[in-house]
Amino acid sequence: MTKKIRVGILFGGRSGEHDVSLQSAASVIQALDPAKYEIVPIGITREGHWRIGSGAVQPLPQVLESGDPVTPSVDPTGPKLLPLARSVPAPNSRPEVDVVFPVLHGTFGEDGTMQGLLELADVPYVGAGVVASAVGMDKDVMKRLFRDANLPVVPWELVLRADWENAPLQVRKRIEGKLPYPLFVKPVNLGSSVGITKVHNRRELPAAMSLAAQYDRKILVEKGIDAREIECSVLGNDHPQASVPGEIVPVNEFYDYESKYIKEGSALVIPAQITARQAKRVREVAIRAFQAIDGAGMGRVDFLLDRKTGKVYLNEINTIPGFTSISMYPKLWEASGIPYPQLLDRLIDLALERYREKSRTRFTYSPKADN
Repeated sequence: MTKKIRVGILFGGRSGEHDVSLQSAASVIQALDPAKYEIVPIGITREGHWRIGSGAVQPLPQVLESGDPVTPSVDPTGPKLLPLARSVPAPNSRPEVDVVFPVLHGTFGEDGTMQGLLELADVPYVGAGVVASAVGMDKDVMKRLFRDANLPVVPWELVLRADWENAPLQVRKRIEGKLPYPLFVKPVNLGSSVGITKVHNRRELPAAMSLAAQYDRKILVEKGIDAREIECSVLGNDHPQASVPGEIVPVNEFYDYESKYIKEGSALVIPAQITARQAKRVREVAIRAFQAIDGAGMGRVDFLLDRKTGKVYLNEINTIPGFTSISMYPKLWEASGIPYPQLLDRLIDLALERYREKSRTRFTYSPKADN
């Protein structure tokens, strides 16, 4: 009988996207085949406390509140992520997990910090590595890489929170000298449209900048264009594939947090009603964007399709996209022929494949070994 793979589902976290993470984790836990996997829920509270649930059947909020304490630790005989309650596990004890499936959206989960911890603990994990995660979270650095890869991006300006607070008039003059209204103002390191405002005129700019500054020390100001919102899912490691594109039709003026998670009426159109040429372009650019940040496992690439010119602009890449069964990432793969449970299988396989490939790398040097 084949041994089940022990999958640690890592969710919650100290992020403005905490609640979104709970929704994603619940869907993943429900969809994983119990004949193949043993599930280990690992929750992180809003305050940063780690909890490990007694099983996947507990409601996720209860896992966070009542689970046993867990501490990331390295077992010297075979480093893994181990739960520590009152004592350290015996040296020969079985690792708690074989692979971690992070569904931690936003800060301290999607930005490379958690991936760095898992690398230190030598644990295989689903999704992008440290660099790709950090770059995928930092919208300014991401856009610079896209620009250097000759990918089409909307003009933007970076503003530091300290500069805005100390010299708002000079900052406004700089922005208006480079970008016309309307504008989009965003925290650089956040997702799920948290802290984003569409600014129609000069009067609306201060409130938008102050809101974004609450969530990050870096603020991104982008040129606003009248665009359709197109998304494409990418799957793979060194040779990724792209799904059919889909379109978001938001209930609000743009796809903000309320449109995504609170207010009903936003529609997902799959496949997107665009020309074959535009669809091909979206898929090609999605793969190139994924490769530009050295992505792995999964990524959802978001585009802006200019209504007037038909030009496709690359907006951003999400290295841990929303993962409920009705989220765009799995829905696009379902439309491309990969159902949700099979998609989870594939992502876990890719994580283990990536781990095996990285394990071939030497981390010590001896001149004799090269002779």
